[in-house]
Amino acid sequence: MTHPAHPGRMLFVSIPVADLERSKAFFAELGFGFNPAFADESSACMLVGEHAFVMLLSREKFAEFAKLPMADPTTHTLALYCFSVSSREEVDKISAAALAAGGTKADDAEDHGFMYARSFFDLDGHGWQVMWMDPAVAEQGPEACAASGQDTDTPA
Repeated sequence: MTHPAHPGRMLFVSIPVADLERSKAFFAELGFGFNPAFADESSACMLVGEHAFVMLLSREKFAEFAKLPMADPTTHTLALYCFSVSSREEVDKISAAALAAGGTKADDAEDHGFMYARSFFDLDGHGWQVMWMDPAVAEQGPEACAASGQDTDTPA
């Protein structure tokens, strides 16, 4: 897709957390900020990208929105969250910060040459990946990766 389906569209992903303040401190250690206009004692709006946000919701607040029973992220995976950074070094820096702040390693680093990633679990067990992709390859698209014999799937 070369043009967004809806220019200016925003993405909000909501995840349940056991301790909102502890989760906010964890993600602040990774360099994320929060929008106080979309926050209260049971929720925090984490800024991920220009138009992408993760809503950290207390389990009680999350249950108000969910129409189905809440899964335990330490035993069931319903989603994996991936965000990009500007360099391979930043991947390592953020991954190390996640582990130092109490997160746990999900698996070994994935190095595809044009793409580099590390994965961790946050304090509640949600799976996260931080990744860097060579801007020249990203601009060329998946066909360029396929032609070079590189895997084009985003590692999970």
